[in-house]
Amino acid sequence: MTYYRPIVRRGRARPAGALPLAGGPAWFAEAECLSRGAAPRLVPASDLPEGWRAALTAPRAPFAGLAMDRARIMGILNVTPDSFSDGGAHSDPDTATAAARAMAEAGAEIIDVGGESTRPGATEVPEREEIARIAPVIGPVAALGAPVSIDTRKAGVARAALAAGAAVVNDVSALTFDPDLAGVCAETGAPVILMHAQGAPETMQDDPRYEDVLLDVFDALEGHLARAEAAGIPRARCVVDPGIGFGKTLAHNLALIRGIALFHGLGVPVLLGASRKGFIGQVSGAPGGAARAPGSVAVALRAAAEGVQLLRVHDVAETAQALALWQATEEGEAA
Repeated sequence: MTYYRPIVRRGRARPAGALPLAGGPAWFAEAECLSRGAAPRLVPASDLPEGWRAALTAPRAPFAGLAMDRARIMGILNVTPDSFSDGGAHSDPDTATAAARAMAEAGAEIIDVGGESTRPGATEVPEREEIARIAPVIGPVAALGAPVSIDTRKAGVARAALAAGAAVVNDVSALTFDPDLAGVCAETGAPVILMHAQGAPETMQDDPRYEDVLLDVFDALEGHLARAEAAGIPRARCVVDPGIGFGKTLAHNLALIRGIALFHGLGVPVLLGASRKGFIGQVSGAPGGAARAPGSVAVALRAAAEGVQLLRVHDVAETAQALALWQATEEGEAA
């Protein structure tokens, strides 16, 4: 199989033959042609096969009511005692709601609520306990106005969260952990974020291996989209996430970020969740938590430059400010 990664550009001086990227302001005049066992080569955008051309250029459907024509921020709200960066910080519903309000005021357009840590080495939380963690939070956070996504692998948790006011299901297992979750999403009409992971959280970082991480993850996400469609979830209601840190080494993570524009070829919005993750510490030497905010912002800006539509972050204010300045300098106008 042959794959095409658009070489994403911005600016008003477009060469003849340049194509719009995903209906947004970015464009591309060339693409990197990739295939297993062959050296990459550049081809003009005009030479793209029709299927790839359509997938790369078609405007994306709105997601949870948000236009997917630019990078938008998803704020992370973990109501867990053991998440890798902010475990225990928002376990009280009032504290969680206040944190969500601050994120929304700082520029988050979606709030992602999670009641189960899926950090490397984490063990499964019983469904009843996970529901008990998220149930008091979803309603008050949804009342703030920004759509809420529920970060869960479990059908029962998703159903409870959607009933309480959540609008999106964000599943790190891409509907493979709980066979009933796809049915819940199809029945309720909830948009879905399908993330790639190699292995379960307990063991995923033991020895992750790929033949070609960029192409392997692309193929896996294409398979996840096909299964979602077969379950009654239209592709237009899906977002894909390459799953930084979920069964990936430092080299794998960097390759995925460097080549992330390839995933536009799936024809749906792309999400990047790299905030404060271990690879940032490996590269920068920064310890965990907020010390990794500068590196997280740098990765978010790289993703935005590649046309990524959703940025899942802890440091909302810092990311929003950086995006505003980046857009102003890139496009000559404020966000």
